[in-house]
Amino acid sequence: MGLFSTLSPQAASQLDVIVSGLYSTGFVVLDHVFDDNYLTCLLKELIDLNPQEFKPAGIGREDAYQKNKFVRNDRIHWLDGDESFLSSYLTWAESLRLAVNRRLFLGLYEYECMFAHYPEGAFYKRHIDAFKTGINRRLSTVLYLNPQWGPQDGGELVMYAPDSNRITHQILPTMGRLVVFLSEEFPHEVLPAKRARYSLTGWYRINEGHHPAF
Repeated sequence: MGLFSTLSPQAASQLDVIVSGLYSTGFVVLDHVFDDNYLTCLLKELIDLNPQEFKPAGIGREDAYQKNKFVRNDRIHWLDGDESFLSSYLTWAESLRLAVNRRLFLGLYEYECMFAHYPEGAFYKRHIDAFKTGINRRLSTVLYLNPQWGPQDGGELVMYAPDSNRITHQILPTMGRLVVFLSEEFPHEVLPAKRARYSLTGWYRINEGHHPAF
């Protein structure tokens, strides 16, 4: 299934908007990048995944990996990229990778993604997506899949200025909202939600030996 048969025609044109935003501020929030029907189908497919495949999320990587319910208590399902319902989204993700590398020379190499489920009351305390043990996570993406979400539902993504406690953005996780930001630059947290909260979250990696120009 091709990218433009299921995604909004805006998806391609907004690649330039994303790249320009990353260049100027390192952070982009966009609505209506993807077609509503596709988002609805994507949410259904994700919710229908085997509940046993959802695991309590942890923090850190490899030997430093641990579970800490006081830091985060969401549940995640890693996606292997072979899911047919993801093909259009992954095609778009690859298009973004190429666009970013072409204009910003980040050297993005591969993309990984997971489905995150925040049950009622779940949260994720302030953190940075890039691991201290390496710089391989370079760019983060979050696509929200929460129909009819309002301020009363909570679950906002709170973004902080680099090396600061100053809040720069507080973002409602509304259906189809896309957030893209430099993984190493922006501390952020997820506030407790008052009902189930869903997102498709991903990261572009670089090779450990690569030194980006930007």
